[in-house]
Amino acid sequence: MGKQVKTNAMRLLDANKVSYEAFHYYGNEENTDGTLVARMNQRDVKLVHKTLVAKSAKNELYVFIIPITRELDLKKAALATGEKKIEMLPHKDLQKYTGYLKGGCSPLGMKKLFPTFLEQSSSEQNKVIVSGGKKGHIIELDIADLLRVVNGQPAHLVKEA
Repeated sequence: MGKQVKTNAMRLLDANKVSYEAFHYYGNEENTDGTLVARMNQRDVKLVHKTLVAKSAKNELYVFIIPITRELDLKKAALATGEKKIEMLPHKDLQKYTGYLKGGCSPLGMKKLFPTFLEQSSSEQNKVIVSGGKKGHIIELDIADLLRVVNGQPAHLVKEA
């Protein structure tokens, strides 16, 4: 039996005594998306969320957690943050600010705690699945615990379907 990998995201949850379930999946960025990850782990795709990082004109960073099947609406995201305008953080800057690489960015355990927002419609569910902080790792936990640990808040963030 292989050694259980502990990521910064998992260590943060452990330190906060948060119950979670960690899953591992195999694949690479070219052939693995959130829908496939959900199926591989027998999880409801509605629970799987992606973590996006955006910045304001003043270079303030914000974290957005939205369902993998939806697209971030930058105008709604800016409204939630109180900024006039925000734009996505370039992938090349992701590791520098968060400690995470594209495809493994978790809202948990970033280098710094940034203002964090969860798509409002997601808070109707009890659970959420987010990146475990490393490619190939995901974490399922209660939404209330996620919001508490990242000091997050719900907001309307996604484009209309």
